[in-house]
Amino acid sequence: MAPAEGAGTVHVAVCYARPDAVFLKEIDVPAGTTIAAAIVGSGLQQACPEVDPSTMRVGIFGKLKTPDTVVREGDRVEVYRPLTADPKQARRKRVQKLREGGAREGQKWLRGNG
Repeated sequence: MAPAEGAGTVHVAVCYARPDAVFLKEIDVPAGTTIAAAIVGSGLQQACPEVDPSTMRVGIFGKLKTPDTVVREGDRVEVYRPLTADPKQARRKRVQKLREGGAREGQKWLRGNG
């Protein structure tokens, strides 16, 4: 146990990933701290000004949570960036590219080509 930990604190990690860098900081916060307060206390908003926990999605260990969720010992608070591409549209583009290249994989779902 770290010396900073006491009966009234919990140890959490706050992380945020950008395409070019990752923010990951472990901090001790008072028991009863919310996700939003942990993000503010980590200094994430100073390091990454584009982060706004009130509008961005947040979670703990990959599970979506609300910013007012209370963190527990050992939690990894995650701030999620918005999607830059629609997953369905991206898949359609990949399949279309395969079809244009003549690959059989992109054509197996077309009727009459079997």
